Amino acid sequence: MKRKRRIALGLSLAGLLLLALSSLYWPFPKSRLNPAPVISLRVFDRNNALLREVLSDEGGRCHWLTLGEVSRGLLQAVVAAEDRSFFRHSGVNPYSVVRAFFQNLSSRRVVSGASTITQQLVRNIYHGRRTILSKVFEAWMAVRLEHTLSKDEILLQYLNRIPFGNQAFGIEAAARLYFGKPASQLSLAEAAFLAGLPRSPSTLNPYRSLRRAKAKQEEILAQMQKMGFIGAADKDRSTAEPLVIIPEHESFRAPHFCDFILSGLTPLQRQALSAVQTTLDGRLQEKVEILLRNHLKQLSGRGISNGAAIVLDNASGDVLAMVGSRDFFDSARDGQVNGALSLRQPGSTIKAFTYALALESGMTAASVIEDAMVQFSTDSGAYRPRNYDEKYHGPVRMRSALASSYNIPAVTVLQALGTDRLYLKLKALGFESLKKGSDYYGLGLTLGNGEVTLLELVRAYACLARGGLYSGERSVAAMVDKKGRRLSPSTGSGLTPVFSPQVAYIITDILADKDARIPSFGYHSPISLPFPAAAKTGTSKDFRDNWTIGYTPRFTVGVWVGNFDGTPMANVSGITGCGPLFRDIMLLLEKGAEPREFPVPAKLVKKAICPLSGLLPNANCPGQAEEIFIQGTEPKEVCRLTHTIRATVGNRPVAAGVLTGPATLKILFPQDGDIFKLDPILRKNYQSLKLRARVPDDPAVTSVTWWVNGRNVGEAEAPFIKTWNLVPGSYIIKVTATSGGKLIESPPVKVTVTS
Repeated sequence: MKRKRRIALGLSLAGLLLLALSSLYWPFPKSRLNPAPVISLRVFDRNNALLREVLSDEGGRCHWLTLGEVSRGLLQAVVAAEDRSFFRHSGVNPYSVVRAFFQNLSSRRVVSGASTITQQLVRNIYHGRRTILSKVFEAWMAVRLEHTLSKDEILLQYLNRIPFGNQAFGIEAAARLYFGKPASQLSLAEAAFLAGLPRSPSTLNPYRSLRRAKAKQEEILAQMQKMGFIGAADKDRSTAEPLVIIPEHESFRAPHFCDFILSGLTPLQRQALSAVQTTLDGRLQEKVEILLRNHLKQLSGRGISNGAAIVLDNASGDVLAMVGSRDFFDSARDGQVNGALSLRQPGSTIKAFTYALALESGMTAASVIEDAMVQFSTDSGAYRPRNYDEKYHGPVRMRSALASSYNIPAVTVLQALGTDRLYLKLKALGFESLKKGSDYYGLGLTLGNGEVTLLELVRAYACLARGGLYSGERSVAAMVDKKGRRLSPSTGSGLTPVFSPQVAYIITDILADKDARIPSFGYHSPISLPFPAAAKTGTSKDFRDNWTIGYTPRFTVGVWVGNFDGTPMANVSGITGCGPLFRDIMLLLEKGAEPREFPVPAKLVKKAICPLSGLLPNANCPGQAEEIFIQGTEPKEVCRLTHTIRATVGNRPVAAGVLTGPATLKILFPQDGDIFKLDPILRKNYQSLKLRARVPDDPAVTSVTWWVNGRNVGEAEAPFIKTWNLVPGSYIIKVTATSGGKLIESPPVKVTVTS
């Protein structure tokens, strides 16, 4: 009986031993080798420059490399640093295990791990406390791993997972964090330097103990020579090679834009993706950030603390730059608020779309609108709009009304068109923020009483730049999942016609007309550029928001300045608050490029008109102006010196006013009290004014004489315009003519020119 028990016990022990030995050959669980949980999400610009890295589920940065992306020298450096017998053992080094066993036994705790690279990899996959039992498990799994993967594959898993300090997991993250380059471009010196960090990421932290990390690198290079991996010359050269460590900072470029990108990803996408390539131009972004900060410094005394800017590529809709504030990390000024996406009142920037709608309804750029005191009855009571300059300008053509941004004509036109029509048009232009219906906004909609975002404004103006074709912006160019597959983002709905090419071109031509905006902005305003460019400014009620939005055939730029807390600025207009920054960004974008004209669509005609009536001129009109019309809308009636002007939309009158032939000699431009500032960029011989006069209804008046500070500066025949070069100083301007055999003189106009 005892003999049978001994046999049974022996068989059991043999079975257990056989089971234990066979377990060493069980395959390592492939699911544990999945890189997805440790791969972080990286956001790149259009040129593959890293903008931000979002920590992985494991709480670190990691980008998974393949064997083809890792140099042999890097693999050898890791072996020399961590496991000199790596290519000879089967997962466990028995000599090291025996040594460590007695050290740990005598100390009664784990003081020596004797871990091979394979064991370290197992420990990195199976997290837990370090105990003697866990070391046994580690060794068992290491042997199994050696029977599952090749040596190079184990090294690759190790390099992709091991911590290198400062939340960098894997050699690729470490290479980009410390040296700003991919691991495939590491020199031997850099590879040896990084190979030493996993031994003790805290004590060898390059940002805290660079000298220690450098000493470890030299030790590894010497060991590589001893093992025959490199020669003496390679070792000496790499030891002497200076290491350029990128200063410590979290990769956090274009912060508002990156937040914008990440907010657009679903939770599933954030888990599945390893990279997002955006449309942003990182170099342009940095330059626009600098321009914004410098501009806000100049406005520091005007009660302005913040600003935002967007640059859009018209052809593709790509967002090339998005600056949300002057400093993302400035909590005192609410720097993390994204001014490009914040709801603000857009002021006069909406007028362009009101007049575009009017052109669609039968009005023309020559239609005359009365700019006089007017009152409208609304559900909330009487509404009396006022102009920004607190003046009335009489009958004005649509071109002048839009270019000079008069409020009363815009409200008058909208009253005739109907607020519903403008509201629906704005919705078609992507103004999703206008949610409360047309009745809520009323006639003030054209003056910007509805809150919108800078991005919405830029999208809408890009529609005009494209000849009336609307498209949403594009911010993501491509995505890569954690299996390395490149995915194409949704392309959206494509181009949608919102305005006809003819309407879009006429609005563009008005917004680019330097002469038409002179009464409000002067000739050399910041939005007057040395290449074709359309621009519109806006200022919200109580000076809380300043805007300048504009475009060339290539780019659309939007700029906002103000205060995130809604504090009013110190009487700053869109032309002074945003105009100079808009100009600087446009000059940067078009620098070195051949000037490009806006393409002229078919079915447009040019006609000479009377500048006062907008009708066909006669011999007695005070000069002529050239205007653009959609075929079939050009004027047929000849101007009369005394007549009633009535502009209509369909059969509805927009405004009426009586024009009579002028009885006195008067300077139309400049106006008394005007101040002109010389542009420091343009050549001085390009900086001049066109002096304009209105003459009496007298056929004998064929010319006038212009006087500046009592000096005759020349005569001018009809249309009585004289070019005068600007020089800093104070001036009194007069014009004289002979009428009825007598010399008559205009009232004087005082102007100032500053440098």
